[in-house]
Amino acid sequence: MSRALENRIALVTGASRGIGRAVALELARNGAHVIALARTQGALEELDDDIRAVGSAATLVPCDLKDFVALDRLGQAVYERWGKLDILVGNAGLLGPVSPLAHIDPPQWDEVMAVNVTANYRLIRSFDALMRASDAGRAVFISSGAGNKANLSPYKGLYATSKAALDAIARTWAAETQTTSNVKVMVINPGYVRTKMRAQLMPGEDPSTVAPPESVAPKIVAMCMPEWTETGRIFDVPSDALHNFRGPA
Repeated sequence: MSRALENRIALVTGASRGIGRAVALELARNGAHVIALARTQGALEELDDDIRAVGSAATLVPCDLKDFVALDRLGQAVYERWGKLDILVGNAGLLGPVSPLAHIDPPQWDEVMAVNVTANYRLIRSFDALMRASDAGRAVFISSGAGNKANLSPYKGLYATSKAALDAIARTWAAETQTTSNVKVMVINPGYVRTKMRAQLMPGEDPSTVAPPESVAPKIVAMCMPEWTETGRIFDVPSDALHNFRGPA
């Protein structure tokens, strides 16, 4: 297998399971050193074993994304060790309550927004300079069709709001880096994928009827390659196509 990402440093959030784990392994297969961030130490250690088995290495970061000071420290640690970050995959997310907006408790709202929105802003704040230091910085944020559909679904307002906000953050960063750096920033809608979040949303669904995370990972890693040239757009997995975001210029 070609190791096109040899000597490149990649940070993946939510790396212990689901899409994040599949992406971390795919990046490792392509030669990247993976900084794997997740809350669960044991699952990270299992990921580390699998990354070693494909001939790559990982740095494990057991961390709650709501610990924003820890994200600042991580930025400093990456700077001191490597002086750059080549790839950022913002994958971690929460579904939150599937409920009428008026029934959502403020702490539930705050937690989902902290993980799905604020944590990604804090990652950008911590790693912007390090991404710009790369000769081909690539960032991919895992979003959802929930936040950009013309007709939003009822009872998923918190999740949809958080993903719409994430889309706006990614698009803004793409615009800010487009003419001043080699950084490319993309958003991906993975569609229906066999994850814990999907099981929470659809508890009666047969998992075998839903695509596994491994089917999405190569599409995400393709956007992490140095030769990727698009920025500020969304890749929609269900239609297998790149799209511009809706809305006036």
